[in-house]
Amino acid sequence: MNKYDLHIHTYHSSCSRIKPEKLLKIAKKKGLNGIAVTDHNTIKGGLEAKKLNKDKNFEVIVGAEIKTPKGEILGYYLTKEIKSRTPAEVIDEIHSQGGLAFIAHPFTGGIIRKAMHADWDEIKKVDGFETFNARMLFRWENELAQQFAQKQKIAQIGGSDAHFCYEIGRAFTSFEGSFREAVKKKKTFVCGRIAPIPFGRTLSLFQKLVVKFIKQ
Repeated sequence: MNKYDLHIHTYHSSCSRIKPEKLLKIAKKKGLNGIAVTDHNTIKGGLEAKKLNKDKNFEVIVGAEIKTPKGEILGYYLTKEIKSRTPAEVIDEIHSQGGLAFIAHPFTGGIIRKAMHADWDEIKKVDGFETFNARMLFRWENELAQQFAQKQKIAQIGGSDAHFCYEIGRAFTSFEGSFREAVKKKKTFVCGRIAPIPFGRTLSLFQKLVVKFIKQ
């Protein structure tokens, strides 16, 4: 079974400090077969990591975590920046590049709460949900995401949402063969553990404030 951490940020996200070189080294050391670099609203980190990776047996997926007014959407196998910012348009733009679209940590924002009612049509084209995110504050957030994904009969993925090196690989997605094919067949499996305290979130907030202060 392949093991991919499908939600990782680099220093191209203001709330992270991970350098792509370090990311590749740690991910391989932890036994991962691949990663997706999903910086906030940009593919720069993914492109940098993919260029640095020389291991033919290790896959780097260029991705991004796109913020919309109703939550965040993970895009995979991207070749250019996503310009749209509404859920339906973001999903369509990801698909127009031949990519895959997943709703990130569905029950921490408003997108699924709304989608469960009148707004489901906005995201019905997604390829799946991130149903295990290692940075969740409460276990039920992931559990509800898993239940909802099962109800909708769509693929599930897991990721660490790492912003710092020690978080890499804390959650991952297992599958046989290629990731694309596993998603198509809905044969992906999530695994991971949630941090006992939200230490990483606090560090990310501090990092973001530092970057903002430096830029002033």
